[in-house]
Order: sequence, then structure tokens, then C-alpha cells
Amino acid sequence: MSEILLLSGPNLDQLGSRDPSQYGTQTLAEHVARLTDAVRAVGHDLRHVQSNHEGDLIEAVHEARARSAAIIINAGALTHVSWALADALALFEGPAVEVHLSNPAAREPYRHTSTLAGVVDGSIAGFRALSYDLALEAVLRLLG
Repeated sequence: MSEILLLSGPNLDQLGSRDPSQYGTQTLAEHVARLTDAVRAVGHDLRHVQSNHEGDLIEAVHEARARSAAIIINAGALTHVSWALADALALFEGPAVEVHLSNPAAREPYRHTSTLAGVVDGSIAGFRALSYDLALEAVLRLLG
């Protein structure tokens, strides 16, 4: 059994009440529970780390190098500005998928850039809750 790390960045702990028109009405706990069940059903474990602090996410990526087979990351607004998080992800050797509930390309211009895009295997965005499911499917296929 291998571990998949789900990383959730700043303000994602506010899902469910934060701008439902962009992010949907499900809470982060509901997303995590759904993914945990899906991962267990195929023989893996899910570890979830949420933080509003960039350094905590970087530390989780560093730790994942020794214990996780794959990473699914929703870095929130750090997606657009965190070269440090991108550098940490570049060190991770397993599959990594960037995920967003909203579609950053259809939003404000500052959201059109992803510092993570060049160091992850792919990005899935704009499908609300389905984005997480699609990211998990991608990771599981990449793990083979």
C-alpha cells in the first residue's frame, strides 16, 4: 500500500463558505473524505495536509520525498507566486498533479500564471469538486 499526499494551500480551509460560485459548496473535509474513500478502495492511503503557511507546504513536500508515492496539490493563491514551493515540488520524483476547483485562466490576469505548472505532471482546473476526482484518477494512472 502506498501513500498519496493531498496538499491544500491557503484559504482552502474556508471551502464551503468561500465564494461558492467559484469553488462550490463542498467543504475541504468533504473533499478529503471522498478522496480518502476512493484511494482506500484501490489499496492506497491518503495523507492530507492543509496550511495557510507556505513553509508548512514546502516541509510537507520535503517529507513526501521519503514517504509518498504521489502528490495532488491545490496550492491556492500560492500557485501564482511561490517559486519556493515549485522548487520543492521539482525535487519530488513521483507523480504530481496540480488541481484547482475554479478555472484560473478564466479569472483575473494575475491568476493566469502557475509557478507550479513546469514541475508537475499536469494541471486540472475548472471542474469544481470533479477537479479533485480527475486529479486522483490522473495520479492513479501515472502510478500504474
